[in-house]
Amino acid sequence: MIEKTLAIIKPDAVAQKQSGPIIELIELNKFSIIRMQKLQMTEKQAEQFYAVHKERPFYRELVEGMIKGPVIVMALEAENAIAGWRELMGATDPQKAALGTIRWMFGKHIGSNATHGSDARETAQNELKFFFPDL
Repeated sequence: MIEKTLAIIKPDAVAQKQSGPIIELIELNKFSIIRMQKLQMTEKQAEQFYAVHKERPFYRELVEGMIKGPVIVMALEAENAIAGWRELMGATDPQKAALGTIRWMFGKHIGSNATHGSDARETAQNELKFFFPDL
């Protein structure tokens, strides 16, 4: 089934000039980038984006990590895009990510793991609308 999902290249990867190689991997893995934008999230935007994690101990770290520099947000489309993007990203903790995944290649630690991706169809719809309201 053709799906859409949200992908974010986080500030740590953007600052390290890893956006190009990550985008290349996305395209080599048969995803279509149907929208892409570079932006600087405000603290309020990051708080809203991660509101689902508000009660978790890592919430502030998520917010702070997303506002420390520009991000690249993308709407991806592919067959089974949600699962496929999560597989290409690898485990949240780069130390546990499979060889050849984006987080294995570009992540430093769990709080600096290069990318974000939606985890389910409903999440993908909500996250895509957050950045691309007309999509």
